[in-house]
Amino acid sequence: MRYLQDPPRNLFFTGKGGVGKTSMACAAAIQLADLGKRVLLVSTDPASNLDEVLGTTLASRPTQVSGASNLWGMNIDPERAAAEYRERMVGPYRGVLPDAAVASMEEQFSGSCTLEIAAFDEFARLLGDCQATEQFDHVLFDTAPTGHTLRLLTLPSAWSGYIENNTTGTSCLGPLAGLQAQQEVYRQTVHSLTDGKTTRLVLVTRPEPSALREAARTSEELQELGVNEQHLVVNGVFTATDTSDPVAVAMQQRGQTALDAMPESLQPFPQTTVPLSGAGMMGIETLRQVGKSASASLSDVPSEPERTIPPGLDTIVADLANQRHGVILAMGKGGVGKTTVAAAIAVGLAERGLDVHLSTTDPAAHLIEALASDTLPHLTVGRIDPAAETAQYREEVMQSAGAGLDVAGKALLDEDLRSPCTEEIAVFRAFAKAVAEGQDRYVVLDTAPTGHTILLLDSALAYHREVTRQASQMPESVENLLPRLRDPAFTRVLIVTLPEATPVHEASKLQDDLRRAEIEPYAWAVNQSLIPLEVSDPILKQKKSREFAYLAEVEGLAERVVLTGWQAEPPTGLVGLQKVLEPREVGSVS
Repeated sequence: MRYLQDPPRNLFFTGKGGVGKTSMACAAAIQLADLGKRVLLVSTDPASNLDEVLGTTLASRPTQVSGASNLWGMNIDPERAAAEYRERMVGPYRGVLPDAAVASMEEQFSGSCTLEIAAFDEFARLLGDCQATEQFDHVLFDTAPTGHTLRLLTLPSAWSGYIENNTTGTSCLGPLAGLQAQQEVYRQTVHSLTDGKTTRLVLVTRPEPSALREAARTSEELQELGVNEQHLVVNGVFTATDTSDPVAVAMQQRGQTALDAMPESLQPFPQTTVPLSGAGMMGIETLRQVGKSASASLSDVPSEPERTIPPGLDTIVADLANQRHGVILAMGKGGVGKTTVAAAIAVGLAERGLDVHLSTTDPAAHLIEALASDTLPHLTVGRIDPAAETAQYREEVMQSAGAGLDVAGKALLDEDLRSPCTEEIAVFRAFAKAVAEGQDRYVVLDTAPTGHTILLLDSALAYHREVTRQASQMPESVENLLPRLRDPAFTRVLIVTLPEATPVHEASKLQDDLRRAEIEPYAWAVNQSLIPLEVSDPILKQKKSREFAYLAEVEGLAERVVLTGWQAEPPTGLVGLQKVLEPREVGSVS
């Protein structure tokens, strides 16, 4: 693979959720280790699945990977990192300050911002402190989906600047002494990220328009940060071996059309093309073959089971239409098609004459792309814009909480509102407001990827503490958010997944998290499946045969399951979304 030619010490793998970052990072780590290099593979994704892909149980410290000499893996666990970080910051004050003061410090360190900085603190140690990884020749980072990755990569500059500019010694993270002690490590982290001889960014994408556009956006934003050593990997490129198979021909054509329209900003970068594998990307031996020519014969394909397949998405729309109002949340791992499913449901309800507002909390915000330039009576489309919400929130707090303050007090409040936590608070408030609108109409929310969404839902108490510290009252929408989310007659959570190992297992974890929060999923949608389609191409038959096991796993987890088939045409615009909703006869696989 070209991105492993003359590799620097650090390699970052990033891209839109679901494009195969983990597979590419694992394959690169194994192949470097096979060359005799000592390699550390690190996941900074809160929803990491390195353990599953590598077949080894990993921890928050380097663990030898079974079956791959010279390879170690580790997961940065945000919860554990936050607990350790909180104790490092608060511990020295126990028995020194009054108990009430220590309790106040612990409360300040309980918010979502502490999770972010704690995970970053560990990330910075690995990247910015050479002694932490001096026993390894290469350190590879399997990063979280794009929005989180950009936040993670901008934190070195953001926090360094915040430390330098903050004159009061306090923040939403409490005393800045702990951050100041790390300032040199943060400075070295920034240097490592921007030094092309030290760090290479591997942009992973798929031959799909949205994934390529996301890669271009990521590339441009990272270049603005000074990260210029970049390499493009196009994963899952399919070439039909049976040209009499219309699905295979359409899949090849869709991929080629997307590549032909690749954004100009990506074209100058060195590129690696990875063929689609019908056998999946699990296990050391399979990963050793990544980048090599994919092939399959009918002898490799197990026979398909005789079984009944679930109904289509249209049955969900028919059921939801009886409620007349409420909130529908499409949730799941990045890249599984939450946007398409959410948009299709919104279109289906609006076509029945019901008022619907379709919105997203996802920083990547692909809803407009899904609907193209089409419009539909009864349907409005919006977005929770983090920058706009943050600006509005800051202005409101300054006008309310800051109204009676003197000049010094206003300056302190303004400084506090410039902390990285404020955006999370502002977006959370907007999310709560959007949910409240479900009292009068349908609100369909295409939510952010799993880790971010759960963080958003779990931050109610942290938000309450934060907002009462900065403002005078709690908005009604926030006060009633959790009761509304827990009310199955008001909120219906649709878990979206693909018929593949990682998305299904991540969806299972999501369901567990939701149930711990007393939110019961309404249904699961298995998206982009080959199961309801007739295929004869060997690679596609191999891929289709693997899907049955994951469908069976979903049916064992979910109370209700619907299934959508892979579409020959991209499901954008009203016509494309209407095809997703076309009724399908429920019966045995043909």
